[in-house]
Amino acid sequence: MPTREELESARDRLLPDVAAPGLRVLFSGINPGLLSAWTGHHFARPGNRFWPALHRSGFTPRLLLPAEQDELLDLGLGITNVCARATARADELSTAEVREGGDLLRAKVRRLRPGWLAVVGVTAYRTAFADPAARVGRQEVTVGDTRVWVLPNPSGLNAHYGAEALADEFARLRVASS
Repeated sequence: MPTREELESARDRLLPDVAAPGLRVLFSGINPGLLSAWTGHHFARPGNRFWPALHRSGFTPRLLLPAEQDELLDLGLGITNVCARATARADELSTAEVREGGDLLRAKVRRLRPGWLAVVGVTAYRTAFADPAARVGRQEVTVGDTRVWVLPNPSGLNAHYGAEALADEFARLRVASS
């Protein structure tokens, strides 16, 4: 594990997207955590349930490690973020940053044209897409031809969804995107 100083030095790093045109699903996290920025791998923090939920829902044939994130492209999946700035916690982002990130995300989606955009975190989605009443699940809005789905935040800090309920939500998207 990195030292606190090493993690703090990652605040200035950008985490490259795992993305390509025409993906089946482009997952968008809120923003990179410091460990993700330091390692260069999305959802890298131990305890984050993104990778287990992806596997348990049937999106991946086996549990991938964050370092294997590029294997998602062969499965028609990708990862980006609403905001590029790495922080220790998502609540360090300002409302203005999240709104601007939503604009940039929509532009990216229009360019890449995935079948689905899956925003991982309903609170971030509500802010980024100016939809305060949004709920987890399929959204009525589209970005160009891309349909939009909101998933629960897979952070271990999200006590509203246990591992099984989280995987069930991911599985609903998998079925819709098949």
